[in-house]
Amino acid sequence: MTSSKNPVGDGRARQARIYVRGLAGELPRVPVEAAALEAAARRAMGARGYAYVAGSAGSEATALANRAAFERWRIVPRVLRDASSRSLEVELLGARLPAPLLLAPIGVLEAAHREADLAVARAAAAERVPFVFSSQASVPMEVCARAMRDAPRWFQLYWSTDDDLTRSFVRRAESSGCSAIVLTLDTTVLGWRPRDLALGSLPFLRGQGIAQYLSDPVFRSRLGEPLPQAEAAPLRPATLLAARELALKGRAYRLSLADMRRAVARFIATYSRPSLRWEDLARLREMTGLPLLLKGVLHPDDARTAAQAGMDGLIVSNHGGRQVDGAVAALDALPAVVAAAGPLPVLFDSGVRGGADVFKALALGARAVLIGRPYVYGLALAGEAGVREVIQNLRAELDLTLALAGCRTPEELNPGCLTSGL
Repeated sequence: MTSSKNPVGDGRARQARIYVRGLAGELPRVPVEAAALEAAARRAMGARGYAYVAGSAGSEATALANRAAFERWRIVPRVLRDASSRSLEVELLGARLPAPLLLAPIGVLEAAHREADLAVARAAAAERVPFVFSSQASVPMEVCARAMRDAPRWFQLYWSTDDDLTRSFVRRAESSGCSAIVLTLDTTVLGWRPRDLALGSLPFLRGQGIAQYLSDPVFRSRLGEPLPQAEAAPLRPATLLAARELALKGRAYRLSLADMRRAVARFIATYSRPSLRWEDLARLREMTGLPLLLKGVLHPDDARTAAQAGMDGLIVSNHGGRQVDGAVAALDALPAVVAAAGPLPVLFDSGVRGGADVFKALALGARAVLIGRPYVYGLALAGEAGVREVIQNLRAELDLTLALAGCRTPEELNPGCLTSGL
């Protein structure tokens, strides 16, 4: 763990290391510039894997809007403020974090690297950045938790049509040392994603990204039962077998190929719950004493209702543009949600590509920021080490941006640090 307070600044130290290595002809193996990072990852990933990670809904207007919103907000540096000693530490849900960063839940990480979530878990633990385990993980949460030891982690929940399965996921998250539950609300059905559709590719049909389900005792107990819906497509044994070997190799649980077919069919039939209502949150509260955060909140009225429902936090997110084409940019929605949330901590997700983006989200009221696609691209390029490099670069740029703006801590940031081109 790097020091959170340094008279020189963690960002400057990171910067110096890169320059010194450059003198010896050693260039960064993980590109530091966002577009170059994505381009390198695209070359490293297969067409299906890249399409799944990089793709967004429809014309991808929402993903473009996310980036355009960051461009509209401009940082206004202040001078002669003595920012020689800085700290990136923040307090969140009663814990002190070394930086206002978390790794967002992203499914099907095996599309980027064979070690998938496990490599990310190790990187997050080494950097002391909380990792939000995905419901659609490629490695079970228990395996990742063991690798992280006492490092912080949360669990992201998709509420299945099977309440017993949902309850089992929550209990496993508690047993795995997760300190919060993130209920994702914007994916009750999958969005229209042309990049995946053009390739006829849905990874879940190949048995990818369903390790939490395959390792769950409740889910496995259902495999012999009739499906509630007959909507699963015919499944090809060859692709399922390859996926099974990738997902289950070295694990204590295994499925026959026939059971794997049944598992994929059951997952497709029960994965999401479009019927969720505000009243259901009380049932989730009964399942766990962990803090509950709602992810996918973009409207201030929803923020107010969440506060009234006794939630513990919100995450402003449009799922990186992956769900609704033409939706509001997450950063544009952030100030109104923060104002409506009252004392609830508000986190931010969607479109973040660098430390300056993190600065802007914090200045607009976010308590912390979730990083998504960039760390997946680092994973694709260099596994655990690649994820660590992305985290280190983001943290370094945030630290340097803080210093150059005349600030010493994230708590000093406010909308007055920015100007808008609107």
